[in-house]
Amino acid sequence: MADEVLVEKRDKVMVITLNRPEAMNSVNQDLANAMAAALDDLDADADLSVGVLTGNGRGFSAGMDLKAFVAGGMPMVDGRGFAGITERSAAKPLIAAVEGFALAGGLEIALSCDMIVAATGAKFGIPETGVGLFAGAGGLMRLPRRVPYGLAMQLALTAEPIRAEEAHAHGLVQVVTEKGEALAGALELAAKVAKNAPLGLIASKKLILDMAGTSESEFVAMQQAQIDAVFSSEDAIEGATAFAEKRAPNWKGR
Repeated sequence: MADEVLVEKRDKVMVITLNRPEAMNSVNQDLANAMAAALDDLDADADLSVGVLTGNGRGFSAGMDLKAFVAGGMPMVDGRGFAGITERSAAKPLIAAVEGFALAGGLEIALSCDMIVAATGAKFGIPETGVGLFAGAGGLMRLPRRVPYGLAMQLALTAEPIRAEEAHAHGLVQVVTEKGEALAGALELAAKVAKNAPLGLIASKKLILDMAGTSESEFVAMQQAQIDAVFSSEDAIEGATAFAEKRAPNWKGR
């Protein structure tokens, strides 16, 4: 895997670090390719239940590398989109740990995660209209799902960021930590996720993502497929048995 992305396994958690601090972790093609490879590895490793995505240096990500864009266009990966994540993230839960800033495509990367932990004062914004573009990597779809309509419009049309505290008040950020503690906070949240059944986690994430725009009857049909797979699994039997025996379950992911 390229040096633009670092990967570390901590128990059931994969920590994925954007590693272009000299360029504010802006996204070029090498970083996009490495991100896609890391997400593939996360989903393929049966010993891992959740991923934490963070950035090296003073911020999470400033978005697309504009010099690379001028030279060769948007850094895309077939089937995964911008930065190797915005069209298709991991099947397993993914938590963003944001220090400093998540701006432009950097916010769109964070929005491709399922939860966000941010340090006090961290900035969130989509300033693309200020440089002749717009947030074209899913931000204009995901922001209105996670914050009120007016705030989504404010971010998109003024190009001005908000801070972690305001983002938290509107539900965009789940946990606010002291500066320098976003990764620790994300790992704490990841540990709470990782103690649960892997198949149940994947099914829950998929159903929440897929429910948008579906009717109740359509959702029931989608859910039934997951019930058929998960409720008949070895982990379902183990979970019920462990509960009855008042012990911690030993998940197998099958």
